[in-house]
Amino acid sequence: MLSDQVLLTEDAGGVRTLTLNRPDSFNSMTTHLKEELLAALRAAAEDESVRAVVLTGSGRAFCAGQDLKEHVAALTSGDDSPLRTVELHYNPIVETITGMGKPVIAAVNGTAAGAGASFAYACDLRIAARGAKFMMAFAGIGLTADSGASWTLPRLIGYGRAMEIMLLGNPVTAEEALNIGMVNQVVDDDAVLSTAVALAGRLATGPTSAYAEIKSAMLTAASADLSAALAHEGVGQNKLGATADHREAVDAFVNKRKPTFTGH
Repeated sequence: MLSDQVLLTEDAGGVRTLTLNRPDSFNSMTTHLKEELLAALRAAAEDESVRAVVLTGSGRAFCAGQDLKEHVAALTSGDDSPLRTVELHYNPIVETITGMGKPVIAAVNGTAAGAGASFAYACDLRIAARGAKFMMAFAGIGLTADSGASWTLPRLIGYGRAMEIMLLGNPVTAEEALNIGMVNQVVDDDAVLSTAVALAGRLATGPTSAYAEIKSAMLTAASADLSAALAHEGVGQNKLGATADHREAVDAFVNKRKPTFTGH
């Protein structure tokens, strides 16, 4: 892992940890970092040896969102579409996180603002450091939500609370985030990454083919009627019923032993 890289990658026990590495800029997103992150997420999704992913930041922040220096340069350059990065980078990043057929855990080690907070919301689980905070800073700079926050945040905490956070832009502490369902766990600052990696390691030894179908079913049900959700569940169950992991789990249950899953 080289300190001059904007994104660090580490593999251990089926878990791939991706670390945003611009600590002096609070891991704000430049075009370079966005392209690196998108490529790394796509690679993790395709790599069968990777069975769970952890996303975190280096230094004191998780991710401060868009690098405003780069954005100002785009605004003053005469670019007629200075926010096309939403279509080119932010949307594909979120779609890759949510559509990845394996669990993705955010280890929120510090401030998560704007698109950075949105990335955390898009992950399947969120472990937050006690000193972390979440900020929806879009309205404060005259913009609307992006990176899927208008879709993910209300599903985590409810429409009314999400609207309050979006309009007022007040920071949400880690403890408050836990109380309202924005995060799953709050731990000491120096334990956030190890906790997330341990949880990812647990998931990596599980039936990852089932996790993929669960993610797919949850995404479908979030915007489908009951009949469509039931139909999607049925397809998934029929698919998983033929897997080695399902047969292994049933045999282990009958024989009172711990199952060994392969993800197939």
